[in-house]
Amino acid sequence: MKKIAVYEISIAKKIKNYRDANALSQRAFGKLLGVSAQAVCKWESGMCYPDITLLPALSSLLGCLIDDFFTQA
Repeated sequence: MKKIAVYEISIAKKIKNYRDANALSQRAFGKLLGVSAQAVCKWESGMCYPDITLLPALSSLLGCLIDDFFTQA
């Protein structure tokens, strides 16, 4: 029987680290993506995740691959 890979979603950490490194407020970061500061706050706290349609823009902005948002646990 094959084991199923389990992945952890690490978007929250990546967004927070990027914002801190670039001295951006949640509002400024949200403006770059066309979302509210409240949405960014929820992403960073892990309450919810960005809409899947935002992943290409997020990966471009953060300078990473979409796959980098998911790490094998």
